[in-house]
Amino acid sequence: MDDLELSWMQDGECRNYPPAAFFPSDGVGVDAARKICATCKVQSACLEYALESRIDHGVWGGCSERERRRILKRRRQAAAARV
Repeated sequence: MDDLELSWMQDGECRNYPPAAFFPSDGVGVDAARKICATCKVQSACLEYALESRIDHGVWGGCSERERRRILKRRRQAAAARV
């Protein structure tokens, strides 16, 4: 990805918080990160970036690792059903 494709990152609400806030070790931390993401104007771009890049760790676009795996699985199943 080039700089233009990642330009949305400069508008992320996460830039106002320490990175550790988005790489929590417990459910409480995930919920706190989700609340930050919920106010972010680039939340959907962030989530799509994480999905496309197959990022395994952290909260991206308001979704945990597990939630992103579920989204990808649903997308694969939907694509297979269209074939």
